[in-house]
Amino acid sequence: MRVVTPAEMADIDKAAIEKESIPGLTLMERAGERVAEAAREMLEGVGRPGGGRDGTWRVAIWCGKGNNGGDGLVAARHLAKAGIDVEVFLLGHPKELSGDAVVNFELLTKLDVKRIEVTEKEHVRNFTKVYPPYDLIIDAIFGTGFKGAVEGVLADAVEAINSSGIQVLSVDIPSGVAGDTGAVSEPAIRAQKTVTFAYPKVGVVQYPGADLVGEMEVADIGIPPHIVKDVATSRVYMTTIEEAEALLPGRPPDAHKRQCGSVLVVGGSPGLTGAAALAARAALRSGAGLVTLAVPEGVHDILEVKLTEVMTRPLPQGKEGALSLKAAGVIAEISERFDVVAVGPGLSTKGEVSKVVTELIRTLELPLLLDADGLNAMVGQTGLLAERQAPLILTPHPGEMARLTGKSTAEVQADRIGAARECAEKCSSVVVLKGAGTLVAAPGGTVKVNTTGNPGMATAGMGDVLTGCIASFVGQGLSAFDASVVGVYYHGHAADLAAQMDGMVGMLAGDVIRHLPLALRRLGQ
Repeated sequence: MRVVTPAEMADIDKAAIEKESIPGLTLMERAGERVAEAAREMLEGVGRPGGGRDGTWRVAIWCGKGNNGGDGLVAARHLAKAGIDVEVFLLGHPKELSGDAVVNFELLTKLDVKRIEVTEKEHVRNFTKVYPPYDLIIDAIFGTGFKGAVEGVLADAVEAINSSGIQVLSVDIPSGVAGDTGAVSEPAIRAQKTVTFAYPKVGVVQYPGADLVGEMEVADIGIPPHIVKDVATSRVYMTTIEEAEALLPGRPPDAHKRQCGSVLVVGGSPGLTGAAALAARAALRSGAGLVTLAVPEGVHDILEVKLTEVMTRPLPQGKEGALSLKAAGVIAEISERFDVVAVGPGLSTKGEVSKVVTELIRTLELPLLLDADGLNAMVGQTGLLAERQAPLILTPHPGEMARLTGKSTAEVQADRIGAARECAEKCSSVVVLKGAGTLVAAPGGTVKVNTTGNPGMATAGMGDVLTGCIASFVGQGLSAFDASVVGVYYHGHAADLAAQMDGMVGMLAGDVIRHLPLALRRLGQ
């Protein structure tokens, strides 16, 4: 599913108006109708009306002075015509309205709808004195073009809405969320549902803004699909279950283990054998036919006990129990029997590990995935990554991304899409930026936003499981980009199944591995 920036959406609207001859008033009318429909659905879930005239539903609609406010005014008119008691709180004077909002305000004046101008704090207090008889609040204050911080009486209004205890429906995006990045400067509206128009905006699918959206509904307002192809250039998409399933490798009835992909995982060190074991087991559980785990010889026996289905291979080690440079030659020799090599889980940064990773990047001519300490070994050496000819996948969390790019973690998180895209281009690699709404970025600018997963995944070992998932799909024949998209999606899907069956709190990385086969069942099976 396509995701657009606010600037692209403005161009899409403009093209619909100028090239397709769809009046702006018509687009606003359709948007407001969709909001009104969503509002009525939410009201039906409340129970009995809370205090409207003659026992009807009662809705407060907060409108800004731009087009977002105009959408709210249209919704007010449709709700009023449906017999719902509507009160409009206009943040400003009617003469300050702009564009098509002016026309819709005039239409609203012909109906029995109470209109309150809110220009100072005292007006907000008047609202707080009325609730809780409202059954729903509609937030139509700021649109997707908002940036910066909410201040003055606008901030008072947002805080009053959030503290009311009443369910909130946001129009296009919760007010206070930056539509181009998802950045939030408090206060910002926390909605139970958001109706966004035509296409999701970056700000509603990227955190922290995505956390304020609640349930997201993408409403069709009649914009021809071909316009986005002509106008939008950002190449950002959300991964849907249908898209993820379409990428899953098939398995013929006479398949044998070599056909299902062979994965070599290089990792482990004293005290960190669990990470390597998790990655290897996840690769098998994601469908790989053969998985071998290569570890320093000092911990080899431990992994022999930990793992049954995974084969193990001891590697030369140095004095600190980490890999010695001699290990690079052994790995290069045995890698010829594999389809992909994943390097990093539990590897440590001691001894000659950095030299081993550097040598593997230079010499291995098959797909390579770097995670954890494999990435840490590359800090200050990203130019070497760009020189590789064979496919390369990097799977950093925000802290690792910050170290790789020389940014702060806060800078990475402030513009995750920009950071992932920049790193993918600079390192000529597929970049998987982990976290809520994990991103997969390819050189050239295409970015996929993941839609699965939950907070229960905030525990040790989840990244190691993801490494195994992605490596497995590369081994099964998917491209580096598609394998990353599918691996991320089903890693999160398995975690969602684990949360549903066992609960979110206390979820372990092993629980996700256990649910991978169920997650990978195709729809309808």
